[in-house]
Amino acid sequence: MSGSCKNGLPMKHFDIKVYGRVQGVSFRYYTNEKARHLGIKGFVKNQADGSVYIEAEGNEQQMGHFLDWCHEGPASAHVKNVEVRESELQNYRNFELRY
Repeated sequence: MSGSCKNGLPMKHFDIKVYGRVQGVSFRYYTNEKARHLGIKGFVKNQADGSVYIEAEGNEQQMGHFLDWCHEGPASAHVKNVEVRESELQNYRNFELRY
């Protein structure tokens, strides 16, 4: 489900859940840094089940780089699994940490 275009490329929205040792290792902080560096919009937050939930929007190239990063995470994390689901564009204005 792509939406409007940015720089001529269709925008995509993904709901991402990252599992493993991803809480208490600054995963949200580094996700925020990576998203801002790539120009991704959306948010990241910890979940009660120990996972990290991300909603991210960007063009296909931006999202490809971001999803690759999500499978690795910061050096202190240990990512075991990443679930990705494409959904409706929300047109976020920036990327933020949520609690």
